[in-house]
Amino acid sequence: MLGDLRAETTKIPGHGGDEIEAYLSQPLDEGRYGGVVVIHHMPGYDEGTKDITRRFAAHGYLAICPNLYSREAPGLKPEDASALVRAAGGVPDERLVGDVNGALRFLKSLDRSNGKVGTIGYCSGGRQSFLSACSLKLDAAVDCYGAFVGNAPPKELGLKAGPILQLAERLSCPLLGLFGAEDQHPSPEETSELERILAEHGKTTEFHTYEGAGHAFFATDRPNFRVDAANAGWAEIWEFFGRYLAT
Repeated sequence: MLGDLRAETTKIPGHGGDEIEAYLSQPLDEGRYGGVVVIHHMPGYDEGTKDITRRFAAHGYLAICPNLYSREAPGLKPEDASALVRAAGGVPDERLVGDVNGALRFLKSLDRSNGKVGTIGYCSGGRQSFLSACSLKLDAAVDCYGAFVGNAPPKELGLKAGPILQLAERLSCPLLGLFGAEDQHPSPEETSELERILAEHGKTTEFHTYEGAGHAFFATDRPNFRVDAANAGWAEIWEFFGRYLAT
């Protein structure tokens, strides 16, 4: 049963001590809860991502989505902020890790935190969720079709993000991967290679690839949305976070 929640825009310390905007959602019920840092996709800190953040609160998690574009595009519409940051090559990895670290520290500082925090991200955010889990001490991480973990982005995209597969041995927590069989970024071959390398390092992983689904199959406001794959993916997320964050 879904619970009542409160959602608000707040400020948190990010990388280098910068103050950045974030969207915070919490259950209203008393109790202690695990935390989830929601890492938004390349289209930005948009309504779809805020809806996901509220969804976690409704299911009994302290959830926060840091605005990774706070510095470049304060106050701009998500699509304008995204265009500006994309033109600059994307969010630098070091800064991303610092912002996520600020978000997880903020969640742990809340009175109702149970001390456990995980990350989840979609598309570029999926890659960044994996990066965060290899750079910070987390309790769980979810990678939803994170592109360019194993392969460099095509030059025409103009992104500065490089492969981070070499960080696999530093994965700090269990990882859930949710992918589409028709996706090319990442392709099933890439995700299989990631799963293989993580297994070689003795990491705990659960990877699921859904037939008939491509990139962004969770996005309800895009043609890529695939209801069966999204429902199956959400079921895996609730089970996974319930196991590692809620107890």
